[in-house]
Amino acid sequence: MSLKLADKVALVTGAGRGLGRAYALHLSKIGADVIVNDINLESAKEYDEQLTAPTVMDEIKNMGRRSIGIQADVTNKDQVDAMFKQILDEFGRLDILINNAGGNLNRLGPKAGSPYTPPSSASMEDYRFIMDVNLTGTILCCQAAAIPMKKQRYGRIVNVSSHVGLHVAREMINAMPYNVAKAAIINYTRYLAAELGPYNINVNCIAPAWVYTSRAIAEGRRGSAAEAIEKQIPLGRLGYPEDIAKVVEFFVTGLSDYVTGQCLSVCGGYTLF
Repeated sequence: MSLKLADKVALVTGAGRGLGRAYALHLSKIGADVIVNDINLESAKEYDEQLTAPTVMDEIKNMGRRSIGIQADVTNKDQVDAMFKQILDEFGRLDILINNAGGNLNRLGPKAGSPYTPPSSASMEDYRFIMDVNLTGTILCCQAAAIPMKKQRYGRIVNVSSHVGLHVAREMINAMPYNVAKAAIINYTRYLAAELGPYNINVNCIAPAWVYTSRAIAEGRRGSAAEAIEKQIPLGRLGYPEDIAKVVEFFVTGLSDYVTGQCLSVCGGYTLF
């Protein structure tokens, strides 16, 4: 059986757990060699996410693919440049970039919960941290990936936004920096797609909504809280990481050869226009 991504090399940022891990495993399943990036390659342990092997890299290798893990902070340009150099030194090329690293994270640490950052009074420390983790990291990785992809005259980039980047979600009103960063990622995707299109590089964006990830479950997305959200979703359920990974597959395979500069909401109908 031919694999859609045979001989392709992919980088997934923030792939130590959750959605990033799901993307990495799915790309491996359809043939890609995958570089796993995370600021903490053992981040699955933070939320008791169960792996099928000692590391995400081992999970990928068990599928018969090549994989390395690179622990790097995508908000740090020097670390990003070093990561891309290592990728090119070891794999010789980069075909796919999934900019997944980010989230409405607390600068005080993973166990501190989501920060309270209302539009009129968010602290500049929280604002800069969340903007860097989501937007700056995406831009730095896109800029680094564009160099080898231009030379190859081929590439597929998928940036990860959120439903809050598409509309005003009242339940997220006190997450201003995250909402603004995710909206900015959508616009950056469009401009980058316009620039890189002549090089046969497609740049698209996904905007997931409510998904069962290990972090979301640990922070209370279950039971009655999940049921309340499900009532607002036309398909009647929250998403699973694999639901989103299937859409990533669309954007990095030949199915989307004539699609660029687009943002697709992956939300079960929660965000309707």
